[in-house]
Amino acid sequence: MSGLTIPSAAAQDAGPTSAGAARSAPVTPITSAISVDGILDEPEWQRAGSIGPLIQREPATGAAPSEDTEVRLLRNEDYLFIGVVAYDSEPERIVGSVMTRDANLRNEDRIEIILDTYGDGRNAYYFATNPAGAIVDGLVSGDGQLDTNWDAVWEVRTRITDTGWSAEFAIPFKSLSFPSLRSVWGFNVSRTIHRKFEESRWSGARLQTQFLQVSEAGRITNMAGLTQGLGLAVRPFAGGHWAHESAGGNHSFSGKPGVDLSYNFTPSLKLSTTVNTDFGETEVDDRQISLDRHSLLFPEKRLFFLQDSWVFNFSNTYFGPPGWQAPARAEVIPYFSRRIGLFAGDEVPIDYGLRLTGRHQNTELGLLNVRTRGLSDLPADNFFVGRVRQNFLSQSHAGAIFTRGNPGVSTSSSTVGADVRLATSTFLGNRNLVFNTFGLGSLDDGDPGTGFSYGASLEYPNEVVQMELMWRDIQEDFDPALGFVSRGNVRVWRAGAMYNPRPRDFLGIQQMFHGVFYNQHTRLDTGQTESQRLLLILPLDWHFRSGDAIHSFFSPDLRRERLFSPFEISPGVVLPVGDYRNTRWRINAATATRRQISGQASWAFGSFWSGRAHEVQANATFKVPPRFTLGYSVNQTFANLPEGNFIARIFSSRLDYTPSPLLAFSSLLQYDNRSEILGWQSRVRWTLQPGNDLFLVFNRGWIRDLDDLDRLTPRDSRVSAKLQYTLQF
Repeated sequence: MSGLTIPSAAAQDAGPTSAGAARSAPVTPITSAISVDGILDEPEWQRAGSIGPLIQREPATGAAPSEDTEVRLLRNEDYLFIGVVAYDSEPERIVGSVMTRDANLRNEDRIEIILDTYGDGRNAYYFATNPAGAIVDGLVSGDGQLDTNWDAVWEVRTRITDTGWSAEFAIPFKSLSFPSLRSVWGFNVSRTIHRKFEESRWSGARLQTQFLQVSEAGRITNMAGLTQGLGLAVRPFAGGHWAHESAGGNHSFSGKPGVDLSYNFTPSLKLSTTVNTDFGETEVDDRQISLDRHSLLFPEKRLFFLQDSWVFNFSNTYFGPPGWQAPARAEVIPYFSRRIGLFAGDEVPIDYGLRLTGRHQNTELGLLNVRTRGLSDLPADNFFVGRVRQNFLSQSHAGAIFTRGNPGVSTSSSTVGADVRLATSTFLGNRNLVFNTFGLGSLDDGDPGTGFSYGASLEYPNEVVQMELMWRDIQEDFDPALGFVSRGNVRVWRAGAMYNPRPRDFLGIQQMFHGVFYNQHTRLDTGQTESQRLLLILPLDWHFRSGDAIHSFFSPDLRRERLFSPFEISPGVVLPVGDYRNTRWRINAATATRRQISGQASWAFGSFWSGRAHEVQANATFKVPPRFTLGYSVNQTFANLPEGNFIARIFSSRLDYTPSPLLAFSSLLQYDNRSEILGWQSRVRWTLQPGNDLFLVFNRGWIRDLDDLDRLTPRDSRVSAKLQYTLQF
């Protein structure tokens, strides 16, 4: 189609345009409907003024963007409409290569939006799309944590034109929670031009602030008097499962109806319930193999537990920098929803679940009660979680949590604790500083003893300079039955710092990374050091403007591990009690993912426990944008130890075909030589219209025959189907 012509952004410049200034703009009320087609051609769009130009965050902080972007806001009694015109002088170079629901848009041209409907600067709704029209949504909590597993009922359409591209968002007020008398919402919008590595924002365009830092958002007005109708949403569903047992050749079929309901007692207090719950559409977990003494953590993927999950978040539980940079491996999570409805990897039927979430003024509340059905030797059980958080200042809170229940045993267990977060983005003028502290105790009805965990951390998370200090105690008897603990009987100390300059016109480098991290684990019962790790990030950790990167180049990783009891690192390979000192080196490089063929590879080598090991990780992706993506990854560790040699190996391959943003086919093939199981899942999601979905899932497994290693023996097969329909009143 031809290019769009809309009045210049200068027609209504809302507020100041300095990089760090908060901005404000009105939303234009309308009475007519808007056709959501990606074309801003209705008269209402023409009459609405632009909310003002965006400001470049990078690479030239505070400068005008290299390409203009116009954002316009409308609302009627049912919807908030957001129209974006993203001009581009080279439309043939626009990057929009994926269309799957909740796709990772990090390497795409994109428009991102956050809505802070309570104006508290802490929590927000997240909506995003790319030129291909991908539908991405999520919940922002903790002033920067994003969970894209949350799915709302809303629409977005995009169009690529000869002057750029445009996007039209329609977000129903029935899909949001908000105080009805509040006329001002927090709002921000960001545009990324990937080929230029350029990001521009409406508010908070500073290098040291991330887009998901809700406190940096601007404000939109004229939002008073909105309603959510009756506040009732009904989602009936029907699920069916066919299973084939390879060993006995038996077939079975089961099916059941169910319903999810939610009701807003007030615009900010919601009761949700699920009856006869079915999770047949859930994706399988990615394979992991542990070569240390820490428990493996798998993320939650079930929708009922993901919705409004931000209410139950607890401070200071996940700690550590992104990626491979020396994680502390000291997770303490008092409530981890995967402990409910799953046991030893098998699904436990849920009869019903109730969840009450919301807030009143500065107080946030979350209550959860779930009843699971008895299964074989597993007794029926009831699980309860309560969470309250009192917000104060602009980014701080104090809270408490209580859980009751113990999966898989006849006795119950309780966990109780409190946390405090003190945070500011105005330290030393405009820097971020965060302090967290917490205390938790667990009590098992069958054991009179009480275990505790407590700790504190101080973080300075800014763009160029980052620093962190952390201390945590996890007593041996501390066992939150509905939570997750990576390791007990340990005191963890952590310190780290990074210096990340952005050189100007030097070898095409966008940013350099230099840092040091130190972790120490000490046994609480004896005071002896259990492990130490020192990681140095050397100068050759460069990210280029082309999108390519050398993530590390011979970065040394010095480790000391002391075993107080034998450790079986691999089947039949047992490490004896003793002291182990190792030095490992890593090389890691990646090509720009905007290319049709991209990849990443890393090689770690050096001493490993009592011997030596090489670890190779690699992945490659082939794309025919925006519909077809084929990826392959491998992770292999080749260990040569006096106690025995072994190989830890994980292969996976993923094929995605997306004819449209509303229809997606995906297949995942995984194999690991620890379980010797090859697993295949194929999944179809067809969104008939927003909120109405049909899922078809096929799972099949094969196990390696130990008598004939070249032969795979079929295991059970399973086909699941689920149809869900959403009614909002």
